[in-house]
Amino acid sequence: MLLNMQSQLIESGDFLHLSRTQPAQFATAEAFTLANASKVSIQAPGIIMFEPATITAQTKSIVLSCGIHGNETAPIEMCDDWVRELLTAQITSAHRVLFLFGNLPAMDIAERFVEENMNRLFSGAHSEGEGLVNEERKRAKMLEEAVTAFFADAPGERFHYDLHTAIRESKNEKFAVYPYLHERAHNPGQIAFLAACGVKTILLSQSPTTTFSYYSSHIHQAHAFTVELGKVQPFGQNDMRRFADARQAITQLITQDDYTPSVDMSTVDIYTVNQVINKHQDDFTLHFADDTPNFTDFNAGTVLATETGAEYVTQQDGEAIVFPNANVAIGQRAILTVVPTTLAQQDV
Repeated sequence: MLLNMQSQLIESGDFLHLSRTQPAQFATAEAFTLANASKVSIQAPGIIMFEPATITAQTKSIVLSCGIHGNETAPIEMCDDWVRELLTAQITSAHRVLFLFGNLPAMDIAERFVEENMNRLFSGAHSEGEGLVNEERKRAKMLEEAVTAFFADAPGERFHYDLHTAIRESKNEKFAVYPYLHERAHNPGQIAFLAACGVKTILLSQSPTTTFSYYSSHIHQAHAFTVELGKVQPFGQNDMRRFADARQAITQLITQDDYTPSVDMSTVDIYTVNQVINKHQDDFTLHFADDTPNFTDFNAGTVLATETGAEYVTQQDGEAIVFPNANVAIGQRAILTVVPTTLAQQDV
């Protein structure tokens, strides 16, 4: 990276714009120090890390990823703002923070992905089957490696918030998927933090997946979540007032030595996954309207979807749908169904 590019970054903070328009400038890893003594490391286009001048055992290591799907613009715009504010010293991070702008080519065409859904390519899935045959697979591998290197140097707690917006409307506008923890217990403090972000619906996953948040949770023992902050909108058309709580809470997490909000758990809705319905045939069809919101619930025995040789029905009253999508690739998840629960019921 040329010195004038470094000066431009410090003056404008336009890391994402330059990553998209002049990626060759970040082809090799670079590091520099800001006037406030914060250290900046750029590993590749869309991958930038900030570290405070002094690191202690209490220093948190926080990954904020966005744009794993290129058309989920609100989190991209939020992370772009944080990076700009850090580079221009409008705010100073008290912790180690790694920003990952995931699918840059998909952002350029305003699509979810170019060839393959990147959020099904983690935990090594990028190299399975045909291997690294497209740019999404190569980028997923690069993002994993960036997280691995970042957490390898982590002196204290590890966190990863993979920020998204959903394809369809939701009865619960903001919600988070808590990855399957195997033998670990769910963390009430993390649920309190998410509630401070305005995310008061938590979905507890019950099985391993190939999502980015599961990778960080399982491989690196991080507090990790897929955070859905609203509905997909084009760049520049997001009502950022709807994300004010998340912006404030994450800013405080980054800049304060110890940001520990509390929450009345009775205000948080907890769900657990009941069914994972995968698509196996090209004729997979949903049996509800395309505009049915996430978390719409049904009576037991309701037919949710059919395909050749299979019919998928709700198993109990109040079972709700999340992430229904009949257009996924064969073998991928087409619907999650969820039912209400509590942490006490799960952590026994």
